[in-house]
Amino acid sequence: MRPNAIAGAAGTVVAGALVAGFLTAAPAGAAQSVPGGAAEARGAKIAADRAAKAGISWQDCPADWGLDKPIQCGFVTVPVDYARPNGRTIKIAVDRAKSTGTASERQGSLVYNPGGPGGSGLRFPKKVTTKNPLYTNIAKAYDFVGFDPRGVGHSAPISCVDPQAFVKAPKADPVPGSEADKRAQRKLAKEYADGCAERSGDMLPYMTTANTARDVDVVRAALGDKKLNYLGVSYGTYLGAVYGTLFPDHVRRMIVDSVVNPARDNIWYQANLEQDIAFEGRFKDWENWVAQHDSVFHLGTTQAKVQQEWEKLRAAAKKEPIGGLVGPAELINYFQGAAYYDSSWVPVAQTWAKYRAGDEKALVEAAGPNLDDKAGNIASENSNAVYTAVECADAKWPTSWRKWDRDNTRIHQQAPFMTWANAWMNLPCATWKGPQYNPVEVTTHKGLPQTLIVQSDRDAATPYAGGVELHKRFRGSQMITEKGAGSHGVTGLKNPCINDRVDAYLLTGKLTGGSDVTCTPHATPEPPKA
Repeated sequence: MRPNAIAGAAGTVVAGALVAGFLTAAPAGAAQSVPGGAAEARGAKIAADRAAKAGISWQDCPADWGLDKPIQCGFVTVPVDYARPNGRTIKIAVDRAKSTGTASERQGSLVYNPGGPGGSGLRFPKKVTTKNPLYTNIAKAYDFVGFDPRGVGHSAPISCVDPQAFVKAPKADPVPGSEADKRAQRKLAKEYADGCAERSGDMLPYMTTANTARDVDVVRAALGDKKLNYLGVSYGTYLGAVYGTLFPDHVRRMIVDSVVNPARDNIWYQANLEQDIAFEGRFKDWENWVAQHDSVFHLGTTQAKVQQEWEKLRAAAKKEPIGGLVGPAELINYFQGAAYYDSSWVPVAQTWAKYRAGDEKALVEAAGPNLDDKAGNIASENSNAVYTAVECADAKWPTSWRKWDRDNTRIHQQAPFMTWANAWMNLPCATWKGPQYNPVEVTTHKGLPQTLIVQSDRDAATPYAGGVELHKRFRGSQMITEKGAGSHGVTGLKNPCINDRVDAYLLTGKLTGGSDVTCTPHATPEPPKA
């Protein structure tokens, strides 16, 4: 899950846009007796059979994709609407780095999704070509396969607003000071929802996690794999959970890392409220760390003093945007990186320290937009459009502004760092003009193998309860808890307690350590010497 505080301009259901029964339980005797609808299940099988015959025409990647040899690229054709597999199609962009081991060591493809919704997985094969040591062992066994999900990047990209307008700054302070401020944000959210319908309305009914899961199964078939090996992080865990529910007997091995709570009543409105509270806690973790290294950063000797400095910075930026570009919205968007990833702890603190010492250039460059980076701005706008489209379509959202106002006002009292910024980002779902469905009931069906769940207990973007909930729903799964840690995306960090178990599972299929495992945290970032 990927909140973005400066989405800016950040919904009425079109009745009957899809076949009735979509995301409801399929009748007995359907192609799969799991949620999804009989027509969609049949369509997914037809598409997968076609893809298995067609395969993928692997070639050198286009120069502007930034994926050098030996990475190869190709496309897989999927239906826009799985209930109509002979209707309109789109092409899903995929890439791979072939396994580095011998023919006898090879175990198939490892398909990856980094999250979002709206994230591209095309950089995943670079973990092989750059010889990332954490992936050396499993690279011998697997082709590393990334893909752009439907609507993303090179896979029929959608858009909701002009990209240059999307990144323009400074944006209004997300924390409203008056009812007029709220009305202005509500207007922006409705305009954004309207823009999604105007620019991408033909895709909105089909931008669901269930359809992306079906796309993954078609990609699996095109790769020539009978069963899927999958690694999903963040939203990629929800995609994996839905895939495992819809295609339980198509899963070979599955790792989900930093888990979205898949309970139907959590998708997606409640998930964002829970996220706000968790971000507050993790931001304080970072402030504590900054205070412990006051000799380096000079931002306060206690968490409370660092928080006071944050509030002063925020107030100053509201009064006069830094460099004319960085106001409170841009600050939140930048500083939330420290609450997401430990790898951001040092650079965010250093940038802030430079500003405190009189150098504002680093902060403006880090937190402000770059209007000259048109390709990057297109990618950012596209990513946000997909995030919005998928979350709005996956579930029915509250349409009452009174509920939004009441809930976010309440949460803001205990979690002021992210709450209103997150609310405005998701508010387009209240006036969404595409259909909104019922989430898939994630559960274990016959054929689902043991899965591996990895979760840090202080994760902000996907709070710990999500891993616990999926663990209950996927019978026989093993859960590894990184205790006392909170960086989002655990499997990409150096922690032998986790790395060795991930390798063992992918290489042997065995979940080592018996039942659930608790690991000590990975190393805390160390700042440069003062």
